[in-house]
Order: sequence, then structure tokens, then C-alpha cells
Amino acid sequence: MNITAGKFKGQKISAPDENITRPTLSKIRMSIFNTLQGMVDFEGASFLDMYAGSGIMALEAISRGFVRAVAIEKHPKVLSVIKSNYKKYLNSTDYELKLLNGDSTKIVKKLIEKFDVIYIDPPYYSGIYGQSLDAIKHIVNGIVILEHVKEVDFGEYKIMKQKQYGDKTVTFLSL
Repeated sequence: MNITAGKFKGQKISAPDENITRPTLSKIRMSIFNTLQGMVDFEGASFLDMYAGSGIMALEAISRGFVRAVAIEKHPKVLSVIKSNYKKYLNSTDYELKLLNGDSTKIVKKLIEKFDVIYIDPPYYSGIYGQSLDAIKHIVNGIVILEHVKEVDFGEYKIMKQKQYGDKTVTFLSL
């Protein structure tokens, strides 16, 4: 896997075992960030990846100009891969890249800072989309992006845009 654009374009990222995670495809990552570019000024913006997997979404955000990116992951083996991926990006004063270990819905409830973009891509059939959307209400400062394969109840969130990629849907929401 490679970072698709920005100052780290082309940098290789290790992917965890595909039996554990399902990395977002490069064409979908590119599309998400290209769409976001028309909605959010990346310069000075913050990004939260609730279910980090390989951690590439936070790295894509930093690469493209976000100044702060936080990734959350609970699986120990996956966490180890993300730490390895993030190692060379952690010592910069140009941006903040943070990795949190634990259950995403519990961690976000404790966060105080707000995020301009929140990316939610849990295991597709986990049934935690609604729980995730409820957990972040107090930290949404802009756009929420969901990657999903089945219908999701967005609750009080409003659909801004939806894109279809085969069986996957990427939905951009706002409160």
C-alpha cells in the first residue's frame, strides 16, 4: 500500500493481515480526499480515523495538509503494524499524528477536542455504525465519512454526498 498524494506521496505502508482488517483501496482513498478538498480547507484541519486498520487514512490526511490526525485501533496485532507505519512520521513539528489504543466508541466519548473530519470504517457487519455516530456527536466540527456495504441509519446526520464503489458506499455526512 502507498500514500496516494501530498508530501508523502508514494511512501509504502504495511498492511495488517487481511483476515483481521480490510484496508481502504487506494482509488477510494483518493476519491474521498478529492471530494473532501471541495468541502474542507485541509490547512489547519484535524482528522480522526475511528477504526484505523493500517493507519493509512490518518497518514493520507497528514500528507495532504491536515495539521492533526488521530487514529484509534484496539486489535493488538494491528496496533503493532500501525506503530511501525507511523514511526518515521512521528517526529515533526509541522503536524501532530497520534495513535490511541482501545475501543473507539469508548475513547471518543472521552475526547474533548473537535475534529473537522471524522472517518468511520468499522468491520462492515459489526452493527456499530449507529453507536459510532452517537459517540462522536460532541466532537464533530464538520464532516463525518462512513464507508459501508449495507444500509445505515444515519440518525440526525444529514447526507451531503454518497459515492458507490462496487458493493461499497462512501457517505459524507454533517450534523
